[in-house]
Amino acid sequence: MTTVSRNTGLSDHAVAGEHPYSQGYKRYILFVLMLVYASNYVDRQIIGVLLQPIKQDLGLSDTQLGFLSGIGFAIFYATLGIPLARWADRNNRVALISLAIAIWSGMTALCGAANNFVQLGLARIGVGVGEAGCTPPAHSLIADYFEPKERVRAMAIYALGAPIGVLLGYLLGGWVNEIYGWRIAFLVVGGPGIILALVVRFTIKEPVRGQSENIKITESDTPSVKETITHVWAQKSFRHMVFGTALLALTGYGVAVWFPAFLIRSHGMNTGEIGTWLALISGGGGILGTLFGGYFGEYLDKRDRRWNAWLPALAMLFSLPFALLSFMAESSFWSLVLIIPMGIAPAVHAAPVYATVQGLVGLRMRAMAAALLFFITNLIGMGLGPQIIGVLSDLLMAKFGDDSLRYTLMIVLVFAIWSAVHFFLASKSLRSDLARAKNE
Repeated sequence: MTTVSRNTGLSDHAVAGEHPYSQGYKRYILFVLMLVYASNYVDRQIIGVLLQPIKQDLGLSDTQLGFLSGIGFAIFYATLGIPLARWADRNNRVALISLAIAIWSGMTALCGAANNFVQLGLARIGVGVGEAGCTPPAHSLIADYFEPKERVRAMAIYALGAPIGVLLGYLLGGWVNEIYGWRIAFLVVGGPGIILALVVRFTIKEPVRGQSENIKITESDTPSVKETITHVWAQKSFRHMVFGTALLALTGYGVAVWFPAFLIRSHGMNTGEIGTWLALISGGGGILGTLFGGYFGEYLDKRDRRWNAWLPALAMLFSLPFALLSFMAESSFWSLVLIIPMGIAPAVHAAPVYATVQGLVGLRMRAMAAALLFFITNLIGMGLGPQIIGVLSDLLMAKFGDDSLRYTLMIVLVFAIWSAVHFFLASKSLRSDLARAKNE
């Protein structure tokens, strides 16, 4: 268990609890980390709008496309997150993030050079390896720069990077493919990441651990991986929030990846049109959902901590009837209009869940707790979501032809209901688990 004490002495960089960094610099840190997260999502999400062109060019099945967009990426992204988070809890988080950006950006650019399934698969695995070093250390940095009362809002601003990345991924991917082809699209989004890696490395300072809470810790305070996992997994609220988030991601990410292909096959749209529409719906909607979850979630959190679990569940349940009607619609216009709530709802969870997880653990467990959250979330959600849809689509293709995706997307909505059940179960023990963590 982590041992902590109130800090009264100087550290290598500053005195914990005295907040040595100005508000302006903290806002800058948050802005840069948001850009990092956006780059992370651009490189991850762009493959969704390019699935159909890749399928036609390389002659791949939906099952293979599901592997490229799902499990092939997610298994390495999720698995490496644990050891990298462990490293981040002991060493320089800024250096790790900057190296990770360079790796995932370079591997994204290499996707454009692939000539077959194996080459593209290896490049996508490389993207997953790089992106594994982003979010856990970023969460840990934010927790040390921002006090607990500021943290939900700070996490919401950081989480805005996801919908901004989705917006850019759809828009750039859709139109660059339309004009130059899918290979150039990968090159266009991968290149700028190298510059961003340098910005992070040379402008962000590694903060003192515990400074936002006036707590001093030493190297000997760091618990083992087993101790950390045992500690966080013993909390019912953590377990249910993890599985709730994972099943939410299975639905949300799976739909986001395959919806463009559905629009091409069932409604005859081109990638430029799709990129513009989905940039607004998924990107713009994701921004609204993230801000709503952060700012309204912070308001509700002050009244009852259980809203951090209730809010994501209610948002997803509200979106489901509209999504079902979207997949059933015979016109592309109504299919796009009706999917708007699904473009907003999955993003609502980000700030409440991320901030709550950081509050459930000790200082030297924060990056590891975030990594455990993302390990399970990404294996189930990001990994299995696209893969399940790809396999089901292939199985239903003999009966429904190009409309197989329509019925497959309807089926996966059931996982969102399962997700809501876990969030409601998490709320039952959330307040007591947070109180226990605060006193440890």
